[in-house]
Amino acid sequence: MSRIGKMPVLLPKNVTVTIRPGAVEVKGPKGVLSTPLPRGITCVQEEGGIRLGRESDAQQQRAFHGLTRSLLANAVKGVSEGFKRELDIVGVGYKAAVEGRKATFSLGYSHIKELAIPEGIEITVEKNTHVVVTGYDRQAVGQVAAQIRSFKKPEPYKGKGIKYSDEHIIRKAGKAAK
Repeated sequence: MSRIGKMPVLLPKNVTVTIRPGAVEVKGPKGVLSTPLPRGITCVQEEGGIRLGRESDAQQQRAFHGLTRSLLANAVKGVSEGFKRELDIVGVGYKAAVEGRKATFSLGYSHIKELAIPEGIEITVEKNTHVVVTGYDRQAVGQVAAQIRSFKKPEPYKGKGIKYSDEHIIRKAGKAAK
């Protein structure tokens, strides 16, 4: 049995779950998320949590068992607490700003990079160089953070660009002096 799949998903008091054929809907104070149930995976609501099971021990079923449990646990955490990803902008003159539902980034290009903020995602900028992406959908938060980082990936010599706050950039030595 899958070590991850057999663990129950604990539900906080402010989260409700609706089990439908083929999907599980999780509702909480931050929003509503729906997690698909693959064929062969069963979901049973117990007191204080949800337990997942599978019909067979086929390799595909075992993989889906753990995956579905992880997706469901992320949905429960997202609608109750939310997710956050932080990025730092490194470089002289590099800065970010948020105006309404649009984020703008000045990154040394001849033009300003713009990003339309999707629904369910909030972006805040602190001190012009620290960007915080928050939301209740883990996949969407990670996708928006990756999209922002792709505007100017950190380079290995001076570290200029956009990097995750917990990311360590391995630096290369410059030209050797004669």
